[in-house]
Amino acid sequence: MTNKNYRKVFKQLKAKPAKLKKFLKHNAPKRRKFGIGARRCKLCGSFKAHIRRYGLHLCRRCFREEATKIGFKKYS
Repeated sequence: MTNKNYRKVFKQLKAKPAKLKKFLKHNAPKRRKFGIGARRCKLCGSFKAHIRRYGLHLCRRCFREEATKIGFKKYS
């Protein structure tokens, strides 16, 4: 179940608190502790090609755009 569908169900279950509680217990997205789903890019929110080194937390695409502003230099 995607996040979009997950939020949409709340509108339908607002009038039924007991069913909403049961729904949350069994269908809430799992909080990731490690792996690809645990880290997101700070700028675009992408999970792929994530750079954690030096505490950057950017995907490679955002890093290329922001590298000169951060202070990285291209030597070749």
